[in-house]
Amino acid sequence: MVDEPAVEELTPVSYPTTGSIERLDPRLDAIVPQDAVIEVLSEGHEWVEGPVWVPELQSILYSDIPNNAVYRWSEGEEASLWLQPAGFTGAIPREGESGSNGLALDAEGKLVLAQHGDRRLARMEAPWGAPAPRFETLVGEYEGKRFNSPNDVAPRANGDLYFTDPPYGLQGGNEEKELDFQGVYRLAASGSLTLLTDELSRPNGIAFSPDQSILYVANSDGANQPVVMAYDVESDGGISNGRVFFESWGDGMAVDQEGNVYVTGPRGGVLIINADGEHLGTLLAPPRTSNATFGEDGSTLFVTANTRLVRIRLNVKGVGF
Repeated sequence: MVDEPAVEELTPVSYPTTGSIERLDPRLDAIVPQDAVIEVLSEGHEWVEGPVWVPELQSILYSDIPNNAVYRWSEGEEASLWLQPAGFTGAIPREGESGSNGLALDAEGKLVLAQHGDRRLARMEAPWGAPAPRFETLVGEYEGKRFNSPNDVAPRANGDLYFTDPPYGLQGGNEEKELDFQGVYRLAASGSLTLLTDELSRPNGIAFSPDQSILYVANSDGANQPVVMAYDVESDGGISNGRVFFESWGDGMAVDQEGNVYVTGPRGGVLIINADGEHLGTLLAPPRTSNATFGEDGSTLFVTANTRLVRIRLNVKGVGF
């Protein structure tokens, strides 16, 4: 008789809590449990962004932009430096937001990084178990001109990558800027690049509805047009019928299987907005929030919040789970 290998059980960890939950509509109760709390998983970073759940690692990866690094957090373990450099690989130090911002998994399950410093969309060509700054440029320019600083990326089921390109990562007062607009782009699985719109002044967070028929884009311009836009996704991958989905400043976004949109940024919180554009409530985790993603079994929302990584467990699951 062969003994079965022992199964290691993780000792439950108690995390400090923060913030509060603002309930504006009774329908929020179906999304956020009455006893839900916002847990602080890691703190002491400089400015974190772009979280992504990696099933193979059973971990969250997230960017610390000023430190040009990606960190990893797993249940029962402290957050640890996972990849550096992550967004700028040049030899001469630069000013500004040099690191990676949005992170995503492509159709092959590889890590895609929106790299501020290198001004490109890149893929890490190293195994999960041995991360290293070996990057393949997926795209770095439009019509011969370098991107501003790719910010956030949303993969589509067919392998296409949709991403935003505001100027936040440029140094020296935008003196490096080559394009005279801020764009939202589609990088097809075939490698072709399409400019979807140049009408937004600060395109930032980007996400799809559950059936991927609608593309949401946050325009994070506090002085001009601070709105979340919605676009219909056409059969050829293009977008049309741009309209205001919700009037508010927003940063990164996540979407659950019911079509609710989670918009980070305003008031140091996460707005929960249903598919009809109705604000149901807010997860408050001040002073600032930047992005969000679902992970674990799909019902945990992870939020990058200024210098911290936090989470809250919900009654709904994110798209893709």
